[in-house]
Amino acid sequence: MEKIKVSFPDGSVKEFDKGVTPYQVAESISRKLAEDALVAEVNGHERDLSTPLLNDVTLRLYTFDDEKGKEAYWHSTSHLMAHAITSLYPEAKFGVGPAIDSGFYYDVDVNSPITEEDLRKIEKRMSEISQQNNPFQREELSKNDALKFFERKGDPYKVEILNELDESSEVISIYKEGEFTDLCTGPHLPSTGKIKFVRLLTVSGSYWRGDEHNKQLQRIYGISFPKKKMLEDYLVFLEEAKKRDHRKLGRELDLFSLHEEAGPGLVYWHPKGARLRLEIENFWRKAHLNNGYDILYTPHVGKSWLWETSGHLGFYKESMYSPMKVDELDYYVKPMNCPFHIMVYMSRLRSYRDLPFRWAELGTVYRYEKSGVLHGLLRVRGFTQDDAHLFCAEEQMEDEIIEVLRFSMFMWRSFGFEKMEFYLSTKPEKSVGDDALWDRATRSLESAMKREGLNYKIDEGGGAFYGPKIDIKIKDALNREWQMSTIQFDFNMPARFGMKYIGEDGKEHTPFMIHRALLGSIERFMGVLIEHYGGAFPIWLAPTQVAVVPISQNFYDYAKNVADELKNYDVRVELDKRNEKIGYKIRDWETKKVPYMLIVGEKEAQSNMVSVRKHKTGDLGSMALDEFRAKILDEILSKKQ
Repeated sequence: MEKIKVSFPDGSVKEFDKGVTPYQVAESISRKLAEDALVAEVNGHERDLSTPLLNDVTLRLYTFDDEKGKEAYWHSTSHLMAHAITSLYPEAKFGVGPAIDSGFYYDVDVNSPITEEDLRKIEKRMSEISQQNNPFQREELSKNDALKFFERKGDPYKVEILNELDESSEVISIYKEGEFTDLCTGPHLPSTGKIKFVRLLTVSGSYWRGDEHNKQLQRIYGISFPKKKMLEDYLVFLEEAKKRDHRKLGRELDLFSLHEEAGPGLVYWHPKGARLRLEIENFWRKAHLNNGYDILYTPHVGKSWLWETSGHLGFYKESMYSPMKVDELDYYVKPMNCPFHIMVYMSRLRSYRDLPFRWAELGTVYRYEKSGVLHGLLRVRGFTQDDAHLFCAEEQMEDEIIEVLRFSMFMWRSFGFEKMEFYLSTKPEKSVGDDALWDRATRSLESAMKREGLNYKIDEGGGAFYGPKIDIKIKDALNREWQMSTIQFDFNMPARFGMKYIGEDGKEHTPFMIHRALLGSIERFMGVLIEHYGGAFPIWLAPTQVAVVPISQNFYDYAKNVADELKNYDVRVELDKRNEKIGYKIRDWETKKVPYMLIVGEKEAQSNMVSVRKHKTGDLGSMALDEFRAKILDEILSKKQ
């Protein structure tokens, strides 16, 4: 029997009979690995465990503990759900059903609205099919045969997808599981029996392909786990996440609102939300000035020439707002700040002695997002980018990257985020710029992270078409991961705009351009921040830092004096003027998550004292007003978390 060599991640190599499957390889290692393995990676490509190995390969096996294992588990569960829906709703037609960061969804077209009660019925049917332990079987076929199959099935959404596929460059495959067949690239679990504990979570409307001109389908979200305890823990996590939902807290704490009738995806900041935003922006500006940046302000609109030169009208037009006519010329509201920063650079001849430039802007931009993907502050159409562009010489690249990494970590820690993950995204198949440029830029990114002692992962081919990048993901209080900071080389725009500087040799050179966003956008960052703290912000960020609450109207004058004294030191204070019982007022301020309440009555007025209550802690006892003032000013200045 012909042999093949299988190489493993630890560097070991073993021989197997040609045609061995990843599952059989797992069995040869241990019974437990064979039981836990869900999907394989063969020569860098994800494959089913039943795939025959016909040549020497590198092999990695994934379990539910791995991200790719979870992805296969949840994607397979979406197929199981579709099977269950088909058996309960024979008329059902299906859009797309991918795995997502936490679970899966499937877009479904059925004749009646799916209710909470219906979800439980679908779950029950899924459990019955799971127990049948049907294998997931892959079959590859021609585009013509696939079209005939789904046309007979009467599924217009799959037919539409198939019509857009290029048979010459894409393998078309279907997966069969019991009586159910779906169009899918895979991979999948060995069988439905692997899917143990499922909870279908919500149903929402979703336009086909996110386009409001298309039919609205029903999107069913779900989650699944191999162990019951995992599901129970996740449901507890979901309850906590609901409490922290920034949209809910935004209403309750009166921070912001969105108005569909006035324009979807556009944020209205209320006074308290504006106070929070102002504190963030003031800190941002001061931190940038202290770290060697200059701050720019640039227009909101530009002629079409600008966007043609930058390449946005060629690559990004669908995400831009329609043009407006000014003096018979097309102007566009900006989706990016970068071309404007380049215009500042181009305003005069630059020398190597001028470099590097570090230019930052809180620049408001507008992008057309389909209504189906808008989501509170996290996905909007108008937002303010925490944006900067660095222009440097080649020999300055690595040092500039190190400075940006240090600055990024400082910013995130200042806002209370300690857990960060770093990713290096390399050259994709389609790119601009010669290989030598890519190599030098990629090496500088990697070397900078190594010099800083950072652990990082490689995202092969994950760079933008115009340059490699570092992505920084943070983890919030619920251990959710958020993609936030980006450090991105750009070989495209400097060439398109003809950017130059005069080098030490007296010749013209093209500067290296680095896009850099630390917080991402102010809106999205504030959404994440609200959920991280559950609305109970640290003292330095809190929109209202102190509520002064008189026991009765008789002590209003003293309460006003206390509030005015603190305001003189720039403490953000609210004076409770309501003629309500003190117990009600204390409970109400506690729900508003104000860090400190100062309760004042006759005893406090006579001795120039305040009775201090701290959010979530309760009564701290009485203090002299100047003692409390010193305490809170120290906490604000030190940015105590």
